[in-house]
Amino acid sequence: MDIFIQQLINGVTLGSVYAVVALGYTMVYGIIQLINFAHGEVVMIGAMVAFSVITALAPGGWPPLMVVAAGTIVAIPVCMAIGYGLERIAYRPLRNAPRLAPLISAIGMSIILQHLALLVWSRNFIAFPQIIKSEPYHIGGAIITNVQIAIIATSVAMMAGLALMVYRTRLGTAMRATAQNPQVAGLMGVDINRIIAVTFLIAAALAAVAGVMVGSYYGIAHYQMGSLLGLKAFSAAVLGGIGNLPGAMLGGVLLGVVEALGAGYIGDFTNNWFGSNYQDVFAFIVLIAVLVFRPTGLLGERVGDRT
Repeated sequence: MDIFIQQLINGVTLGSVYAVVALGYTMVYGIIQLINFAHGEVVMIGAMVAFSVITALAPGGWPPLMVVAAGTIVAIPVCMAIGYGLERIAYRPLRNAPRLAPLISAIGMSIILQHLALLVWSRNFIAFPQIIKSEPYHIGGAIITNVQIAIIATSVAMMAGLALMVYRTRLGTAMRATAQNPQVAGLMGVDINRIIAVTFLIAAALAAVAGVMVGSYYGIAHYQMGSLLGLKAFSAAVLGGIGNLPGAMLGGVLLGVVEALGAGYIGDFTNNWFGSNYQDVFAFIVLIAVLVFRPTGLLGERVGDRT
């Protein structure tokens, strides 16, 4: 039971990060039916920018929380600028092109952002400054740290805020109208280009915060860190139902819990060799199983293609 509780805590923490990144994928897909494969690299740049700011401010004697907050505040507009640039330069000109064209453009932008990060921060793994002291709290025989609590609480707050914005504001109404039928929304006075750009900005802001959370949790950053993280987050979005905000949240948490439980139990059974080296396999096995029996995802609905 202690192992179960511990792995559940680890899985919810990791799944919260997956869910935040998955929201970026599902928002963009819901609006323009595009898989933004460069989204993982936006997360990586958010982590790298925060690393640079935190490293510069840490020796100054600032309070640790203020230093991390400053790194996050700087990372958010940088990532938002990148997100807007991606939409304006790489995706908007191809909006009416065959679907394969923007997909290839997204992959190309992912590679470009990786190599730009390589030029700026080098190819080495970077130790994320651990300026916040990790304080453990015991729950039965399991342990949860203040960093894990902060990650879970921040993720829940962002997901709740995003849901309120989408379902309770005029901007959210315009976004849902654009997602349902952009041509009709445009005829009703909605500025389609503006709504799509705002969607990319929000997704990039979420990615920046997720990058800071990943760097703080694992303690390292790397120019290729966004690849696997982005793939898992995209899988979480598909698992929950691509284009569905609650589905992205559910899929992210479920993916993290499955991964943690698989690594914990099977890893313990096999002296931690199989679990630690193949923990990524468990999440994708569940994803494949769900898609075989429910191709639209857990909360997705079968809808017709846009015309």
